[in-house]
Amino acid sequence: MSYELVAAVDLGSNSFRLQVGRVIQNQIYPLDSLKETVRLAAGLNAERALDGPSQLRALESLSRFGERLRGFSPGAVRAVATNTLRVAKNAPQFLAQAEAALGFPIEVISGREEARLIYLGVVHTLPNPGTQHLVFDIGGGSTEFIIGRNFSPIELESLYMGCVSYSLKYFPRGRIDKQSMKEAELAARKEIQAIVSAFRAAGWEEAVGSSGTAKAIADLIELNGMNPSGELGITQEGLDRLKSAVLRAGDIAALDLQGLRQDRLLVLPGGLAIMSAVFKEFALERMTFSDGALRLGVLYDLLGRHHHDDQREATVGQFMRRYEVDRRQAARVSQRALGLLNQVLPEAAAEDHPDVQFLTWAARLHEIGISVAHSSYHKHSAYILANADMPGFSRMDQERLSRIVLGHRGKLERVQAMTRDPRDWLLIFCLRLAALLHRARDDATMPAVQLAVAERGFQLTADALWLAASPLTAAVLEEESRQWSNLGMEFLVRVRRDKAIEAV
Repeated sequence: MSYELVAAVDLGSNSFRLQVGRVIQNQIYPLDSLKETVRLAAGLNAERALDGPSQLRALESLSRFGERLRGFSPGAVRAVATNTLRVAKNAPQFLAQAEAALGFPIEVISGREEARLIYLGVVHTLPNPGTQHLVFDIGGGSTEFIIGRNFSPIELESLYMGCVSYSLKYFPRGRIDKQSMKEAELAARKEIQAIVSAFRAAGWEEAVGSSGTAKAIADLIELNGMNPSGELGITQEGLDRLKSAVLRAGDIAALDLQGLRQDRLLVLPGGLAIMSAVFKEFALERMTFSDGALRLGVLYDLLGRHHHDDQREATVGQFMRRYEVDRRQAARVSQRALGLLNQVLPEAAAEDHPDVQFLTWAARLHEIGISVAHSSYHKHSAYILANADMPGFSRMDQERLSRIVLGHRGKLERVQAMTRDPRDWLLIFCLRLAALLHRARDDATMPAVQLAVAERGFQLTADALWLAASPLTAAVLEEESRQWSNLGMEFLVRVRRDKAIEAV
């Protein structure tokens, strides 16, 4: 399905942003945007829980965004949350309220996934995407670094440092002095030192900054004539002059510079310290600014999903190669599992149905853990899927894949504590039964089986002669019935003799 209008919502640690774009011939043209300074990261307490006021600010903002998005199809909107909701311990409870306020699901994305999407947004705005770029984005709670050429990132990293968190820690109440600036810069440089060698080895020809901190600093430097010879963007000399002006003021409230915006005032010192550390560790002399950022990257990633250029498909293929998956077995299990799902979920006939996608991905990846050890391989598979960097997948996506794969064999009680979603149990059942039926890992012809949803579980109807000639399968199906019974669910097996159907 294609959409004329698409929208992205970015729940950042400093600002929430909504971007609406019009799709014309696979290009996205910005149509409308909203920005609200929420400072979610400022609401994290010592126990890393979001306090009440920050949650209230966020929910009020999302309610306003939700009004703007009324009438949008679910597939035309993607909302992502970044660092603060990655680390907040009460994020699950907050997200339930946030999704109700917005009216759409919200995905918490990993740091590297955030970096990938930022690069995707930036590269679509660059005049020379074929040049190798160093891209960095100083956000409210984290800073992302990318090296890429054309539309392919080469290096992706996310560091736990941002303009909100650093401003709160090193410049409380807006007070600024040389010692605080030095401590903040050194802390940022220590973080960057962990990645700088790999990035220097990859190399770059141009440096590009994106998002609010880079824009605010670039504007201040340009509007106050701090760059040499009227250069645009940020230069090392301009950065030093801005830092000197901030230190002379001593208090952010006393800073008097052209172009200083009130919504950036409190977070400027932390962002300035991180920017200075980036310039020093990467030995930069200058950088340009790009209006492309996370929300534009989210829009292009969403567009790709609707035009059969889904990054998640590419990631699944990469994982199958990396972990040397038996592709013939994966195809057998996938085909069988989807056939079972189609029998009980008519809407699964659409290949872009979310449950069809997740079941397909789970079937293709359910054996990746064999590369670690055959014993309990489903646990290894589930661990990899939950914890590996998987471009295109949100954390919730990965957790769901992990649950489905963990449940495809072994004790179902392990999964019971992870989900109460009946959709998950249906996918687990289909994958579990498909793996069971193809245990022999061959292409032998197998009679058709019929699956139906029973009042408290599932009912399977199989050919009596085939089942009688397959004592191992019959025994395993009997054990399966006990497994589902332990969960308080039913799995009934019936046999078909000519036109008669009997319970086993």
